[in-house]
Amino acid sequence: MGILKKLLSGLVIKERVRQKRAPYASRLAIDSQSVKEVSFISLESGIDGGKKVNGRKRHLAVDSLGLPVAISVTSAQVHDGQGGFELLGQVEESSDRLQAICADLAYRGEFSDVVENIYKGKIEITQKPESTKGFVPQKGRWQVERSISWLNFFRRLSKDYERTTASAVAFIQLAFCSIILARNSIIEI
Repeated sequence: MGILKKLLSGLVIKERVRQKRAPYASRLAIDSQSVKEVSFISLESGIDGGKKVNGRKRHLAVDSLGLPVAISVTSAQVHDGQGGFELLGQVEESSDRLQAICADLAYRGEFSDVVENIYKGKIEITQKPESTKGFVPQKGRWQVERSISWLNFFRRLSKDYERTTASAVAFIQLAFCSIILARNSIIEI
């Protein structure tokens, strides 16, 4: 486990305890965000056909407070369900309390089967009504949407400027460390 990952997980635990929650989450929300890349990146790059974005995908698993439990960056052509498997591995390393995962329709199929059969967790697939347009908060999933939007406050994360996905993950971890520290400037580390 890298230094930034240890730092972030320690800050998440301290913030959860400060909020009078158990140190480890039992319910997660997962989603991904496709981001454009700058021109010199050629490693792990692709096109998200659904969103017509040439770049990478950021996959996030967050708890009910919007704090990250798992972060992964892949090529944009990687399907959300496949990217979710990397998140599951990270969640399994960090906690054995997982009971439920909230996700959108992109995580149906093999991913939801693995969560229910192997991890013995419940997966809740939600979708906004087809008749509505724009953002509609969905029960259990709005936390991950909010966490993704928090990343928009960091100019370095507006596009993917990093040559490697490991470097991209590191900048996302730094952003979340900054967010948690800004919530309460008197956290004892």
